[in-house]
Amino acid sequence: MPIAYWCILIAGLFPYAVVGFAKRSGDGYDNADPRNLDNLLDGSRYRAHMAHLNSFEAFPFFAVSVIVAGQLNGGPHPVLDLLSVLWVMSRVLYVAAYLGDRPTLRSSVWGIGFAISILIFTFSLWAPLVLR
Repeated sequence: MPIAYWCILIAGLFPYAVVGFAKRSGDGYDNADPRNLDNLLDGSRYRAHMAHLNSFEAFPFFAVSVIVAGQLNGGPHPVLDLLSVLWVMSRVLYVAAYLGDRPTLRSSVWGIGFAISILIFTFSLWAPLVLR
């Protein structure tokens, strides 16, 4: 299986790892009311919850982009694999910036990740021109 497809799995599981920090790193989390985190958390735990939600928002576009690019290209491609790994790395850095309360860095890294998703989605358009 191509590395890019493994990155979809990693990206799909990533939000659960992030929210684990918010739920498990202190008092206040109530498993009887798990959707009420916004009112219970503060500081880095609250930011972890927000990063968790954003990870779910970013995932569909990335996953669809990888699948579309793979299908239109007729299979795996090393550049798609590289771009997918870079996207996952951008999400890790995004969460680190969010937890570290670095909003400018966080927004910049989010933009980079979004641009990578667009590059992946449009891969079949630009790759034949660039990768000869």
